[in-house]
Amino acid sequence: MRKSMILGAVATLLAATVPTLAQAQAARVATGDRIAFPGAVGPAAKTPGGRGGRIIRVTNLDASGPGSFKAALDAKGPRIIVFEVGGVIDMGLKSWTITEPFVTIAGQTAPSPGITLIKGGLDVKAHDVIMRHIRVRTGADGQAKRSGWEADAFSTVGAYNVIVDHCTFSWAVDENMSASGPRFTGTTVEDWRRGTSHDITFSYNAAYEGLADSSHPKGEHSKGSLIHDNATGITIWRNLYAHNVERNALFKGGAQGVFVNNLIYDAGKRALHYNLMALEWEGHPYVTGEISAVGNVYRGGPSTDGRVPFLMLGGDGDLRYHGRDNIAVDKHGEPLPMFGRYGETKARLIEVAKPVVWVPGLPVLPARDVETHVLANAGARPWDRDADDIRVFFFVAEGRGAIINDEKDVSAYPVQKPTRAAFVEADWNLDTMEPKSGRYPGQTRDVPQEHLSARDAAMRK
Repeated sequence: MRKSMILGAVATLLAATVPTLAQAQAARVATGDRIAFPGAVGPAAKTPGGRGGRIIRVTNLDASGPGSFKAALDAKGPRIIVFEVGGVIDMGLKSWTITEPFVTIAGQTAPSPGITLIKGGLDVKAHDVIMRHIRVRTGADGQAKRSGWEADAFSTVGAYNVIVDHCTFSWAVDENMSASGPRFTGTTVEDWRRGTSHDITFSYNAAYEGLADSSHPKGEHSKGSLIHDNATGITIWRNLYAHNVERNALFKGGAQGVFVNNLIYDAGKRALHYNLMALEWEGHPYVTGEISAVGNVYRGGPSTDGRVPFLMLGGDGDLRYHGRDNIAVDKHGEPLPMFGRYGETKARLIEVAKPVVWVPGLPVLPARDVETHVLANAGARPWDRDADDIRVFFFVAEGRGAIINDEKDVSAYPVQKPTRAAFVEADWNLDTMEPKSGRYPGQTRDVPQEHLSARDAAMRK
């Protein structure tokens, strides 16, 4: 066979197996009324992710190369990433950037104990991304204080139509879980909003133990979530924030979002807050931010600095705010203020009786039901939690734990023997990446159990 014929055959094969961007966009229109998976919420709920694309199997725990998670992220075209291996992937003090759109990262397909990324973080600079049931434990890894290592555990950067669901983010040196990007792209407010992250859903995640006095060049930097200036369509629903000094979450100037049914525990200096900083907006007209906060629970803890309010306002920009059925108590159960300020500035809190932004049909639990529900269901693989998730979730329930400076203050990077199991397509609904049996790999019980010492285990038999 002539060389030209061989090359032509290869091209035909690739065209048949790797959907083009145009094909992906056509598929998105055709499936536009479908939600990404049961329970998906927010403006991003109907993203197809990698639906209809090729299945890429992660077969090893290497940081790069054939069969690696990194290679699957970098692959072009719509794709569903599944895992035939479970364990720890060492990122080697690097952050990975997702630049190729239309991808579903199905961490729920991994055999127990699931997939944990260490010594790095993920930045999403793409659209139509779904990520579920992945753990990211960034950590300082021995880097000197203020030496410059400043990775987020997870951040979107000018991304849109992104769902991050049932993931765990911890030990970040910058934010644990954020939606970011440029403040001012173009000339109008609409341009600014299109140019930064928008239509992002964070649901049922755990963002905890951001490192305080660590390697970040600014010094103290234990942060939960930064919702950057002019980010819109942000849905933060049923997440756990624990042991972060501040940004639980922080909405910056002109940002818009809903903050519903979240559990905040042991915020150091600020729980939910809003801040349009004049120094960052010099020469640009201010844009009023909008937040609807409903049915959240905020509990002070051992690291909480006195009477920290549920919502704090800083900077010069105004905030239109709807708050309803939120609970704020200190570590003894005594009420905390619902509102406070940092800085004597001209910023106004404009309280309104109805939600200023909202997600139609968003399920809302009464605040009294939130703590039990979030502790039972949030984080990566709640049916198959690892030791650190179990430690933190039980400590939140018991009113224990604290803000930390280094992962070694409480734990160490996990060391797990790799596990393997073939991914069987027939066992999964490939449209939603839910198991047809209703049970996930490693799901042997519905309620995670605290790790017991040998003595305690023997006494409870």
